[in-house]
Parts: sequence; C-alpha cells; structure tokens
Amino acid sequence: MARGGRQGQGEPIDWVTRAADDAVRHAGEGNLVTVASGASPSGPIHLGNLREFITPHFVAEELRRRGVPVRHLHSWDDFDRFRKVPAGVPAEWADHIGRPLTAVPDPWECHASWAEHFKAPLQDALRELGVEMEEISQTEMYTSGAYRRQVLEAVARRDDIEAVLARHRTKKVSAGDDASAQEAADLADSVANEDADEATTSPDSSPDSIVRFPYRPYCRECGRDTVTTTAYDEATTTLSYTCASCGHDGTTDLSSDNDGKLVWKVDWPMRWAYEKVNFEPAGRDHMTPGSSYTVGTEIAPSIFDWRAPARVIYAFVGFAGVQKMSSSAGGVPTATDALRILEAPMLRWLYVRRAPTQAFDIDFGPAIVRLYDEWDALGRKAAEKSDVATLAWHRACETASAGRLPTPAVPVPFRTLSSVADVTAGSAELISRIVESSGFPHDSVADLEPRLSKAMQWTVEHVPADERTTVRETPDTERLARLSEDEELWLRIFLDRLPEDGDLDAVTSVVYGVPKVARGLGFEDAPTHEVKADQKDFFRLLYHLLVDADRGPRLPTLVLALGPAKVRRLLGA
Repeated sequence: MARGGRQGQGEPIDWVTRAADDAVRHAGEGNLVTVASGASPSGPIHLGNLREFITPHFVAEELRRRGVPVRHLHSWDDFDRFRKVPAGVPAEWADHIGRPLTAVPDPWECHASWAEHFKAPLQDALRELGVEMEEISQTEMYTSGAYRRQVLEAVARRDDIEAVLARHRTKKVSAGDDASAQEAADLADSVANEDADEATTSPDSSPDSIVRFPYRPYCRECGRDTVTTTAYDEATTTLSYTCASCGHDGTTDLSSDNDGKLVWKVDWPMRWAYEKVNFEPAGRDHMTPGSSYTVGTEIAPSIFDWRAPARVIYAFVGFAGVQKMSSSAGGVPTATDALRILEAPMLRWLYVRRAPTQAFDIDFGPAIVRLYDEWDALGRKAAEKSDVATLAWHRACETASAGRLPTPAVPVPFRTLSSVADVTAGSAELISRIVESSGFPHDSVADLEPRLSKAMQWTVEHVPADERTTVRETPDTERLARLSEDEELWLRIFLDRLPEDGDLDAVTSVVYGVPKVARGLGFEDAPTHEVKADQKDFFRLLYHLLVDADRGPRLPTLVLALGPAKVRRLLGA
C-alpha cells in the first residue's frame, strides 16, 4: 500500500480509501486529520455499536499508512443521564435515574461507577483488536469547564438554535418497517432520548409555547437532570431552575459552575467544532431527517463556526439466534463475546470487508466453522493476488503501530480443532498430539494459539448439548451380544489391525480398510459398491459402540483421540 499519499493508480480502492480521501479533503492537505467516535457507556456495548469504534479506526489506519498526521479521538458520553434500570439490576437503582452515568454506582461492585463498568470490557477488547484511540470523558470535559465558552455562546444564541430545531421538529423520525429489529430498537431509544434532551422549558416561553433551552443542569440537591429552567439572567449568566424529583429551587452560574451539559443536538455539533473533527461515522438513527446529524449540519457552522465532518452511515449488525434488543437493555453479544471464539483479525475483517452501509449478521453457531474456512482461503489468496477482498484481509491482519496481530503459527483448520476438542474433553496436550498426527507438525501447543483456545471455547459455549460427542464410559454389552456375523468379522479385523501408536494416516487406513479386507480385498484396493455399503454399516456400528450415536466426528480422529486401550475396552476386547 502506498505511503505518503493516496494509493497508487491501479491499486484496489475500497470504502476505507474513499472515506480517508473525504477526511483529508475536509481537513485540508497537510493538516492534522481528526477522525472521531463516541459512545454512551449506558450498558453492554454490543457488536452493532462496535462499528462506531472500528469504522474510524480503519480510516485512521489508512491515513497513517499514507503518512498523513491523524488522530482517532473517542468521546465517552459518560456525562449522559442514567435512563433506566435493566433486568438483573436491583430495583433500588431506579433512585439513580437522571444522574450522570459516572455518578451511578456499579451494582456489581467491580468498578468505580456504572460508566466504568461498561467501558472496561470494551477497552480490553479494543486493545486485543489493535484499535488505538485518544479517549476523553465528557464528564471530565464538562466538569472542568472546558466547554464554558461554547455553552455561553449556545445559551446566548438559543433563539437561533431553537429556530433550527423547530424547522426539523416537524420531520419526525420513526423506526421504519424496513429497519432491522436491532436497528428499530436502538433508533427508538435514540429518538426518545433526543426528545427528552430537548424538553426543558425556557424562561422566555409561555406554557402554551414551549421553547427548548439548550443547556440543562444537574440538580445540586439530588444530582438528577429532572429540572425545568425558570429564569435566565443574561447579565449575570445565572440560570434558575426547579427540580421535579426533589422540589429543589436552585441556581447555577454558567460562567463559573460546571454542573450541566448542552442537550445532545447542540452538544454534538459543538464538539465537532471544539475538537476540529473531520470525519465521524454514525448509525442511521443519527442520520435520518430531523435527527442529530441533519440538525448538527446547520448548528455547527451557524453557531460554532465549523463545517459538519465527512461521514459514513453505518447499518446495524445482527446476531443469528439471538433476540434483537437495544444496548441499554443488555443481553446481546459484545466484542468480548466474539473474541472468545474469533481471532482478532477475523473480527476486524467482518467489519472492513463490507461497506459500513451494509448490514450483516454474525452467527455464533455452525457458520463459524465455514467462516474460518473462508478466512483461511482468503489468506492463501492474499499471498498471490491483490484485489479489494485481499486488501480487506491485509487491513484486518495488521495495524500501523502494532504490526501483525496474533495468529497461529500453525493454522490448523478450525473444524479439525473443534472436532478434536469435542472428543478430547478439551485436553490441549491431547489435541496437540492428534493435530500433529493429522499432518500439522508443530513444536508446542503455543503454535496452535490463539485458534486452539477459541475452538475449545466455541465447542463448550456454542455447540448444543444434544450435538456434543459423549463417549461411552462402559461397553454396550447388550449390543455386543447381538452382533451379526459380518459385524463380528469387522470388529475382529479392526481390533487385529488397530495400531497401538499409529498416526492419523495409519488409523484412517484401518478404519476404511476393514470392510475391504472382509470382502477379500487389500487396504489399498478401490472399494466396490458392496464395500461402500459395508463401510456405512461399519461406521454406524463403531459410532454406536463408541459414542452411542449414528454419527459424530470423523472416525479416524475419534479413534485416535480415545486411544487404542479405550477403543478396545469399549469394543469388548
């Protein structure tokens, strides 16, 4: 990939390339490019929300490869209000509704606050994914007075802001029949939140004509944002309010106090200007008519003297077999969950190989096996060919600062590892021995990581109990007592020829060769139609006697995993 400029002529161009070009045009050639992301740590940050973080990451990476000065700035919206108590949290946490997320205690008592509890696992996952960001806390920014000048400007020009909001307020946003269930839920949350953010009465309005006030303080008595502005003195910049929760009548001086924040539709464009943001992605919920981005495109230049950043709209990510719900409700897969079974470059690849506007599902079931096969095949292709698909593979595999992300030194097919993990009860050493005999030589178990651990975890977490392989503890004496004449012959040949310390090839030869020998053929002879029919019956017999099922893992692998002693015991020898 070209450095110090755009990719060379004839090189593949993908959505990352185009987004990086847009970011540079917004910043101007030679200037620092700021790509931004933002998220509220109100609950588990699911794989749909991961697009908010990883989309600007890939744009920043492309600019670093070109030699363009760039920073990925992430804002934690932890000064947002605590909105509702999710399932599994004590009911008394309802007392904290309306307080900043950083002021709500962690009910699990493992972090300093509610916000930190949900930040931490995502931060760990992002480090594993190679995503480096400059992180800022909106609690720290507001309470330090960093935005004081911008707050005063917004309040002074509240009539101009209200004129913009009023024009867009008639363009109501709805989830839409064509939205995914996940998108509809998040969109419904977003719309409700934005409407709530605006609903604070201005002293300039009558009860019949409510004008929104762009700033809302947290009550000094109870800490909640359930306040109504009752007066504002332009000369002293003193705002008076009444709290609906505790009844407190209070005041705050916007020139010296730092106990509130701008409402979201004003806060976002203010931060674009303050941070000089050149590129920021957002979900459709922020891009529809009347919502945050469209309002911000007018407020940013007219109030804060900054042009709205270049952006891409990203679609939502679904989870096969998982009920769709909003992040604040919890219960949906997170990046941490995905990284338990997917190598970090693979999870990155799922997001970079598609344009952000494309929705997709992540299936944690059997499709994971096929996904690993596709990933491995693409890796082989990437060594020989350059196109958009292999460009995505390279973007997924490495970062400008960390280099190549961890992948196994010996990439054994995931289906092999998961199959062996199933029949060995997750013994890494036994898996290593079987893999070695399966044609994947390696010096130690470490050469198989991190894929081995992920295959073992997937087998435990995502293979249903009725699909797991359960090895018999004792021989099925009843079935052994009623073997047919052919079955007795097959087992006798099999036990006679079973190698005591053979490798997978030797065991495979015996398993497939038994019906041939029973028909008077040699191990190396091609099977006849009769032999093929016998093989099916023989395999079914072995599965029943070894794992009490009609099918299971590949028989040679199963036999090798159980070892000759256990196989002989279960077959009545």
